Amino acid sequence: MMAEKKHVLYISYDGMTDPLGQSQVIPYLVALSNRGFAFTILSFEKKAKYEERKELIQNLLDSAGIKWSPLLYTKWPPVISTLYDYARLKRTVANLHQSMKFDFVHCRSYIPALAGYAFKRKYNLQFIFDMRGFWADERVDGNLWNLKNPVFKTIYRFFKKKEIEFIRESTAVITLTQAAKEEILTWKDLQIDSEKITVIPCCVDTALFDPDKITKAQQQQARQQLNMNEDDFVLGYLGSIGTWYLLDEMLQFFTSAKSIIHKAKFLFVTQDEPLHIIDRATYFGLKPEDIIITKAERKEVPIMISLFNYGIFFIKPAYSKIASSPTKQGEIMAMGVPVICNSGVGDSDNIIHSYQSGLVVSAGYYDGVVKKLQVEESDPQLIRNGAVDYFSLDKGTDEYLNVYHNLIKPYNNAI
Repeated sequence: MMAEKKHVLYISYDGMTDPLGQSQVIPYLVALSNRGFAFTILSFEKKAKYEERKELIQNLLDSAGIKWSPLLYTKWPPVISTLYDYARLKRTVANLHQSMKFDFVHCRSYIPALAGYAFKRKYNLQFIFDMRGFWADERVDGNLWNLKNPVFKTIYRFFKKKEIEFIRESTAVITLTQAAKEEILTWKDLQIDSEKITVIPCCVDTALFDPDKITKAQQQQARQQLNMNEDDFVLGYLGSIGTWYLLDEMLQFFTSAKSIIHKAKFLFVTQDEPLHIIDRATYFGLKPEDIIITKAERKEVPIMISLFNYGIFFIKPAYSKIASSPTKQGEIMAMGVPVICNSGVGDSDNIIHSYQSGLVVSAGYYDGVVKKLQVEESDPQLIRNGAVDYFSLDKGTDEYLNVYHNLIKPYNNAI
């Protein structure tokens, strides 16, 4: 007789209609739902994206047998909006559990973990703290919380205290990087077994990001649309610029590259408005034809990456970034393209060294790396193999499955 599926409540403050939800939540849950678990997702959706994509996401989740209970995200005013969202979150969790009787709860980041921890204490159920990054420290490092402001200082202290409680009281902890795990294990207020923490980076659908599925004709058509030549040297950036990515430094690096490689182009594949990028490029003396900015749907991104000679990302090397795993690194590597990144961000530089998948740059020391661009030989298949080994969705799913099975052992032993 087949065992009944364990029902998991998955709480995310990121929306399923956000690109992050589509790349870093749904693929895992679809795979796990095919391997013995039932899911209900409780997520917070940005209104515009929800209205644009809700039917698409609903159909995708329905086809996988995943229930979805979306709430609209509240952005303003700061702090009060989050308290309002949290109150709705707690109420919704209680109502859902009353009707569905969850076996455990999986909390993606800190606001969901507040509800998950309360859920555990009230119903005596297990919860997973999928912490992603050091969220409270990210708010400070990203200049969103000024600790000179007593309100933000109080909030920061509250979440740092809760961070310890979540790690201690959860059944399992998931981090994105080995560097974060090692840091957590040094915290004096926390004494836990290292096996409680599982490292699962931001994974990649290597079936979608596969260079063998890109034809020469597709590449040629993309080049024509972007007004690029086949012999152009293309430095590529993928994704939004946001708070953390160092646009000026990347443009400075490209300026150095352009002085040596005259047919160099900087291709930005981003949903961001182009004006800011253009303004900063102009400031550094770059010409309009040097910079190409385009948008791409997810299914089109692999074609764009296939045009890169190198992918690049420089991230602000703050304390909180030791816990970051840039999704773009795995996607670029999966396409067999080498990566240029700065040191001190998560496990990125270790991954590059381990898989011979690019170049690591120290801040300001660009000339030596630039000189390697024309002479450095990279092996596309070796780079892709590294992505499959480290970032593949299948491997990430297996890691989550192992965490889930450890949670349900008490159930199985009781039968």
